[in-house]
Amino acid sequence: MPDRAAPAGCTLSADGAYAARLASAGESWFPERWTLDGPEPYAVPLPRNQPEEPGTEVQPMGDGRVLIHRLVAGRHAFSLLYPTGPGTGELPLGAVECPAGTVRLGLLPPAPCGEKAYALAVGPRSTTVWLVAGGDFGPERLAELPGRCSGGVWLDRTGRLLALDRETGGRTKTVVVDLARGGEVSPLLQIAAGSDDRLLLADHDSGLLIVRSDAPSPGQDRLGWGVLGSTLPVRFPECLRLRGCAVTPFAIQPGQTLTPESCAVALRVDGPAGSWIGVWRPAERRMHHLPAPEGWLAGTGLWTPDGMLRLPYATPAVPCGVAQVNPPAASAVRQEPGAAPPPGPGTGPGLGKEPVRGRTREPDGRAVGTAAAPGHPPEPASTSPEPACASPEPASPEPAYPAPASPEPASGCPEAAPPDPPHSAGPSDPEHPASSAGSAHLPAPATPRPVPLQQAPLGRLVTK
Repeated sequence: MPDRAAPAGCTLSADGAYAARLASAGESWFPERWTLDGPEPYAVPLPRNQPEEPGTEVQPMGDGRVLIHRLVAGRHAFSLLYPTGPGTGELPLGAVECPAGTVRLGLLPPAPCGEKAYALAVGPRSTTVWLVAGGDFGPERLAELPGRCSGGVWLDRTGRLLALDRETGGRTKTVVVDLARGGEVSPLLQIAAGSDDRLLLADHDSGLLIVRSDAPSPGQDRLGWGVLGSTLPVRFPECLRLRGCAVTPFAIQPGQTLTPESCAVALRVDGPAGSWIGVWRPAERRMHHLPAPEGWLAGTGLWTPDGMLRLPYATPAVPCGVAQVNPPAASAVRQEPGAAPPPGPGTGPGLGKEPVRGRTREPDGRAVGTAAAPGHPPEPASTSPEPACASPEPASPEPAYPAPASPEPASGCPEAAPPDPPHSAGPSDPEHPASSAGSAHLPAPATPRPVPLQQAPLGRLVTK
C-alpha cells in the first residue's frame, strides 16, 4: 500500500464522530469501533468467529458501521460490520482480485461524505482507484492512472477531488483525480522540475496545504505550506526541521475560513526518546512541543474549530479515552531559534489535566465498566528524556522568490520580524532560503528557484 511514514493507531471518520482500530486480546486481533461524539467516548468490540490477521484494515463509516478489508485466498474482500445485540453483524460488499505479488491494494483515507469508501490498487506501471463501499453493485473501478500513486488527500467536502502523489519518470508529483468526471487527472503540485513533491494534508475551510518536498534542499525532504489556488510560493519553515527526528503532520484546525495562516497544525514527532506532539501555525515561526498522553494512538487526533486538540488513547486502565490538549495561544512568547526540547510522555504544559473518560461497551451498547482516567501526572525529572532533536541553526535570511506570474516581490525581511498578516504569505518571507543549514555541503544554485503552487482544477469549489 502507499508509503506512509507513521501508520496511525486508529482511523477517524471525516467528521470525527467515530474511530475504528484493530484491538488485541492476547495474541488475537478483533475490530473495535469508538464513538467519540457523545458526552464520553466508548468502545464497542466487533469480533467475528475467528481472529483477524494483523494486516487487516478497518475504517469507520459515517453511520457508525465499520468497513473491514481482508485478504482472503488471494482476493481483497470488503464487508461492513455493525453491532447486533450480543454479536456482530456483517454485510459482505464484494471482493477485488489483484495479481499476486504485483499489485498492492489498501484503503484510502475516509471520504468527507462518510457514505462511501475508496481503495487504491498500485501496480507496476499504473494505479487504479476503486469504490469499495457505497456503490450500487459492489466494488467499482473508477479510474486508472499511469504511474505508481501513493498518499491520498481529499480536497473538497463532497468526495469528488482526490489528490494523489504520482511517481512517473523517477519523480513524484501530486495530481488531482476528478472522480465525477471519469477520473480526469490534472496537475496540482509541481514545485520544481527535478523535485519530489507530495501533498500530506489539506483543509477544506481555509485551503491550507501541508506538503513535503526536496525542492529547497535537493535530496532532503522538508515540510512546507501553501494555499490552494494561490499564486504565491510554497514556503518551508526552518522550525519544522528537527535533526534526528521524523516530523509527520496529522491534523489541521478547521473553521479558519480565509485565514490559513492562523490554522494550527498538529504534528507527530518521533525521535530516539519516543514520540510527542508538535503544534505549529504558519503565522508563527516556531513549533510548540507538547507531551503525548500515555497510550496515545500515535498519529491520530483532530482539532475542534476553537483550537482544542483531541487525542485518542488506550491504556489498561482506560481502554477508550480522549485526551484534550490546549496548545499555547498564537500570541504566546516566541521560541528562540534552535530550541526544541521534547517533553516526556504525559508531562509538560499544554496537556489537559482531565482527559475524557472512556468506557468499553458490549455490542448492544451496555457499559461494562468505567475505569478512572489515568490522568497525566508529571513523571520524575530523571525519567524525562533529554532533548533528542533540535532545530538546525537558522539560515541567513534570504528573500523567497515568487512564481513567474506573481506580483513584484517586496524586499526580504529577517527571521526575527513579526509574523506576516493574513494573506501576505509570499515572496517576502525568508522561510524558503536558497540554501539551508542542512545542505551546506551542496553547491549553491546559480540562480534562485521559484517555488510556485499550481492551482487545482475547480479550486474555487475547495477554497470557498
